[in-house]
Amino acid sequence: MGRMDNQKLKILYIWDYLQKNSHQDKPVRANELIAMLDGHNIHCDRKTIYSDIATLQDFGVDIVHLSGRNGGYYIGSRNFELPELKLLIDAVQSSRFLTEKKSRELIEKLCSQCNEQDARLMRRDVYVSGRVKSMNETIYYNVDAIQEAIAQNRQILFRYFDWGLNGTRVYRQKSYTASPYGLCQDNENCYLLALSPRHGITSYRVDRMTDIQLSQEPRVPCPELTGKKLTEYASRMFGMFSGDRVAVKLRFHRELSNVVIDRFGQDTMLIPDGEDGFVFTVEVAVSPLFLSWVMGFGDKARILYPQSVVEECKKMARQVLEQYGG
Repeated sequence: MGRMDNQKLKILYIWDYLQKNSHQDKPVRANELIAMLDGHNIHCDRKTIYSDIATLQDFGVDIVHLSGRNGGYYIGSRNFELPELKLLIDAVQSSRFLTEKKSRELIEKLCSQCNEQDARLMRRDVYVSGRVKSMNETIYYNVDAIQEAIAQNRQILFRYFDWGLNGTRVYRQKSYTASPYGLCQDNENCYLLALSPRHGITSYRVDRMTDIQLSQEPRVPCPELTGKKLTEYASRMFGMFSGDRVAVKLRFHRELSNVVIDRFGQDTMLIPDGEDGFVFTVEVAVSPLFLSWVMGFGDKARILYPQSVVEECKKMARQVLEQYGG
């Protein structure tokens, strides 16, 4: 690259260096920028540095100048503030549906959005190895394909597999067709909510989907998964297990009010019942996971109605008791 070409890149080198190396506690001085540019075979004086920084400020880059003996320049505000980056990195770390490799790649990209001093501190606090992570490296592209199908209002074709006892994939015999409507997380896994010609409204683990292709067929309309109803449907599922949607009345101890609101939302009507309890009614997909969720609270949670769900809970409790010799 010729000398003139380097001169054209000068202002970009300054911007990049400030992004990576400047910090409020460690501003970059003009002579440091001159030395950096000299390493790129770009020679300039302090006056040129001042002019280029003024140009970047006019462009909208928030470059702060501190005067005095320990003064210099640093980036005042960035695309992401440090607490926002930490929040996003925590989400990537804890997401089971992302593989360890993809988690590290995303975290490295997030770290590049701050200066190197802060990036080193965040990398030091990252723990990915040893966490239970997805083993499907294509999940990142699965999500992209599903979102593209939703945007284009098209059905998708895909293969679906289960994990065998030896840790290998066991594909289900038939290829799947579905009308995708939304992605959601539950129990740290990513699920596709869709309308299936065979199963009706159902969910699929995205990390167990492969070979996703967009069909030429438009999605089959599904009002139950459109708009706000998509979120409502997801909140009534437990571990994305399908089941008959039933209005269930329950009685919980008052100390579990936070649990109920966290699970079903602030609009859930909690009606006081005696000194220590409250009752509420929610529409849920009754599944073994829902029943075990209720039983997990012991004598502080009870299904009141309908009787058919009460009987299912009793049956499940008896089966568990018998398994342990009760």
